[in-house]
Amino acid sequence: MNSALVTRREGAVLILSNNNPAARNALSPEYYHAVMDGLRAAGTDASVAAIILTGEGGHFCAGGDLNQLATRRAMPLAERRIKLEDLNHLIRAIRDCPKPVIAAVEGAAAGAGLSLAMACDLMVAAKSAVFSVAYVKVGLTPDGGATSFLAEFVSRQVLTELCLTGERISGERMHALGCINRLTETGAALHAALALAQQLAQGPEVATARIKTLCRVAHHHSLEEQLALEADYMVEAQGSEESREGIGAFLEKRAPDFARLRSAE
Repeated sequence: MNSALVTRREGAVLILSNNNPAARNALSPEYYHAVMDGLRAAGTDASVAAIILTGEGGHFCAGGDLNQLATRRAMPLAERRIKLEDLNHLIRAIRDCPKPVIAAVEGAAAGAGLSLAMACDLMVAAKSAVFSVAYVKVGLTPDGGATSFLAEFVSRQVLTELCLTGERISGERMHALGCINRLTETGAALHAALALAQQLAQGPEVATARIKTLCRVAHHHSLEEQLALEADYMVEAQGSEESREGIGAFLEKRAPDFARLRSAE
């Protein structure tokens, strides 16, 4: 039996690839747990500086496995909730991972697959990628934070239309909405995501984690809350080895070597 997750390394970049291509990489409990384990391990591994989530076989993720979801009709409500929490735990694990997580999207990113992609800190997608909040078409409602993530980019009216129609959203439209950082030709999303990840991998580890947090909470914080958190991080950073290296490199007119600091841990 194939593993639910293919894991590989490209230098300081960890690639986690959904390995259920026969079902367009529909989600499974095995996938949830494997990715969460990978994220937890990467979070404390100084040799990992960035993470990419992608899918085998030309699709990112078609969302929940409808054959599995159909069996939940016979379950008590509380048991259904426990099953659903696996997805929520994965979304939180992406959010809480101190390393930047990049989605590399080809093909379908539907339902919870859309949620998974949008939970990532950055997204690279092919122009031909297709996104959808498709739950309504099978009598279900959004989960995995889909409505929360999309609400950061579109009006309530547009969000409602997307959720009530389940219409397909092209990679080009998602890029125009601001959801996608890099738009590529078909088949090139992983390559472009890897280039972006390798660029980020040259950065300062602690400062990167704090910047990720600042960007994640900025939409929800008041200005006063954000000023306070930025100040906390800035005064700590001013006394760090990372700022010693970064400022020193600037004054000495050389490139900073933050990777050396990670390898010294």
